[in-house]
Amino acid sequence: MLRSTGTRFLIVALLVLLMSIPMLLVSFVVGARQNHARDTIEKLGQEWGGPQVVTGPFLVIPVTATVERTTSQPGGAPKGDGSDQASATVTETVVEMRESVWVLPDRYDLSASFETEVRHRGIFNVPVYQGVLSAKFNFDVDDVEASLLSGEEIHWDLASVDISISNNAALRGEAALEIDGASYDLEPRSRGNESGIGAMVGDPRGKQEFALTLGVNGARSFMATPSGRTTRVEITSDWAHPSFQGAYLPDSSQITDDGFSAAWTIPHLARALPQISRFSSRAMMNQSLAFGFETFEPNNFYQKAYRSAAYSILFIALTFLTVLLVEKRTKKPAHPVQYILIGLAQLTFVLLMVAYAEHIGFLAAYVLSSGATIGLLTLYGWVGLKLKSRTWVLGGVLIVLYAVLYFILDSVDYALLAGSTLAFGALAAAMLLTRNEEWYDVSNGGNNDAAVPTPPTPDGTAANATD
Repeated sequence: MLRSTGTRFLIVALLVLLMSIPMLLVSFVVGARQNHARDTIEKLGQEWGGPQVVTGPFLVIPVTATVERTTSQPGGAPKGDGSDQASATVTETVVEMRESVWVLPDRYDLSASFETEVRHRGIFNVPVYQGVLSAKFNFDVDDVEASLLSGEEIHWDLASVDISISNNAALRGEAALEIDGASYDLEPRSRGNESGIGAMVGDPRGKQEFALTLGVNGARSFMATPSGRTTRVEITSDWAHPSFQGAYLPDSSQITDDGFSAAWTIPHLARALPQISRFSSRAMMNQSLAFGFETFEPNNFYQKAYRSAAYSILFIALTFLTVLLVEKRTKKPAHPVQYILIGLAQLTFVLLMVAYAEHIGFLAAYVLSSGATIGLLTLYGWVGLKLKSRTWVLGGVLIVLYAVLYFILDSVDYALLAGSTLAFGALAAAMLLTRNEEWYDVSNGGNNDAAVPTPPTPDGTAANATD
């Protein structure tokens, strides 16, 4: 019974399911290695400046109010019962700070240009950038006083321009603010947990043109916010694989092997923020309205290795099926242990690919690892499974499988299409090749309902069977 084709198919199917256990372990190893690479990249990126989000600019105008405050102080004549002196009521006039007026630009034009380079830490590569930001903007302050409450006084001469950035340590090179051609000194600012820079600009009424220039380092991403009533942002870079992120996609973009350029135009109706308010909208803008790009690395080999582990069960099953169909006419069928060794060799291919890809790149690592795996399994088919001339069938199937696997790993868009088509084609081929199989063990007469042979007649011929 154990030599019947049906029983062997069932045993091989169980072995395929059993191979899912080491497959999960391989996936864990690949995932752990990917996490280590990600941690290393993030650490180096933070040392260079990290992801940058530039929020603003804002015009911040202090507000005070003169109020009368009544307090109780000890004083006056002693009470009639001989207790302590009675309290005296004192009224004093004080000036207290109120929420500042925050004004967003009426027009905000930002131009950002980035040059990227790849930094190294150990065997890992980290893309970082150096950028120059040029912004031009103006403020409409005609309606500012309408936001004041009764008794409040606005201090125009103490107005400042604030720009929030992710990390002040990332500022490099030029940092300048000019208003109508006059220069103003920029200073580091901190409001709560937010870092940034700012400048005291005095009374903004009558000031027409603000111009800001910043040099900034960063890694992984750059984001801006739609601060103006009309915001226009243009970004150019020599990075050839941008991934546009955030609340708004660019209106237009051009991506070539030499870099990319992208442009956004965002009206105030698309950001749902008031131009003049008594609160800071920086946190909301950072979390919900920021947009820009990431220095995306397309289809990196860790992603490919993880997909390879995910598809490994399919390829192990197809290899087992090939071995089963090829060696079915041999006198000594493959033992379940031999199937397990074949499956482990294919899972080791994933680890080899990751290990070599970290040093010599994905393509070379894939060719080396798949070639070694195909060569090992073909040799094992010859000397271990005794397939003789049918070994070349096994080798040819393995070459096709690993060629299809490379296509699946290299093309994210067509991975599912290729994998599902391969699985369907393999199943159809198996059904066609096994269409005449005796699934029961015919060595013992087939099933229990098989007819008993009719004894021969005296003349040596078999009698006709009758109902």
